[in-house]
Amino acid sequence: MKMFRPIIFASALMLAPVSAALSNEASEAEVADTGTFTFVLENDLFFGLDRDYTNGVQFAWMSEPDYAPVWALKAARLLPFFPEKGKVRSSYAIGQNMYTPNDITDEDPPLDERPYAGWLYGAVGIVVETGEKQLDQLQFQLGVVGPASLAEQSQKYVHKIINSPDPQGWDTQLKNEPGLVLTYQRSWRALVSTEINGFSIDATPHIGGALGNIYTYANAGATMRFGWNLPNDYGPPRIQPGLPGSGFFEQRNEIGLYFFAGLDARAVARNIFLDGNTWTDSRSVDKKPFVADAQVGVAVTIKSARLAFTHVFRSREYKSQTNGDEFGAVSLSIPF
Repeated sequence: MKMFRPIIFASALMLAPVSAALSNEASEAEVADTGTFTFVLENDLFFGLDRDYTNGVQFAWMSEPDYAPVWALKAARLLPFFPEKGKVRSSYAIGQNMYTPNDITDEDPPLDERPYAGWLYGAVGIVVETGEKQLDQLQFQLGVVGPASLAEQSQKYVHKIINSPDPQGWDTQLKNEPGLVLTYQRSWRALVSTEINGFSIDATPHIGGALGNIYTYANAGATMRFGWNLPNDYGPPRIQPGLPGSGFFEQRNEIGLYFFAGLDARAVARNIFLDGNTWTDSRSVDKKPFVADAQVGVAVTIKSARLAFTHVFRSREYKSQTNGDEFGAVSLSIPF
């Protein structure tokens, strides 16, 4: 079992509040927009696994619409692939990912297994929603891979507390390397939708990609939702790479519940956690050029809170990998 030790002081710096008063004229069916805090935890412990992408954690905050900083408003209007009109939000995040081979008790893991690696990063982004139907998300991540990511200390600390086996192979992890990733995703909410006996069904396709020394890929896919009182969201958020969701959602006084399923396919040109360090020698494996994520889950919204659980199935990412990956994701979004 592995969980990231929360970096409370860093997340506090990130979550700078944006002042805005709730409207007194909001209807009973809806609550006025506010900024949204989101916590996401992804871990394979949910299904008794301990390998590959083994843990990810992220703290994020997104501003309310059109209360973003001036730089975000200007950038959203200047970027050629962003819509000229729409509600502009800014987003900020801090997170950490961990990757391990199959047997963490082996001091010298086989060379044909995924190398140990960690990724510690901060992120800033611009989000534009047009007519509550189209969502454009641009995010810049800056961080570090290697011992400076503190992944070894995080995993060993938690394993000691819960009396789990102590990971032995972190001396073979990727070396320190600064990393950056620019990601972009466009989603079309409820491009196809219908109602059957009071149940709502919709499908939200997406396209996007990433560019950087950590990840470079192009992706496309879709998410389908089925339930009651569906909020105007784009699915629960995930840690990238993965299906895009939305940190924000339409807050309602009614309880909403929906089930969802999604698929994302990626053409991968660069994955540092498989290809190894960019400028120095390190362990590496031969990656597969095409990777797919399939996911199913459930989300519930209670007034101003959204809680979701996602079961993710990931296809094999490198040629010597014996099985695909499998992990769970928990997300909680609340106004802040």
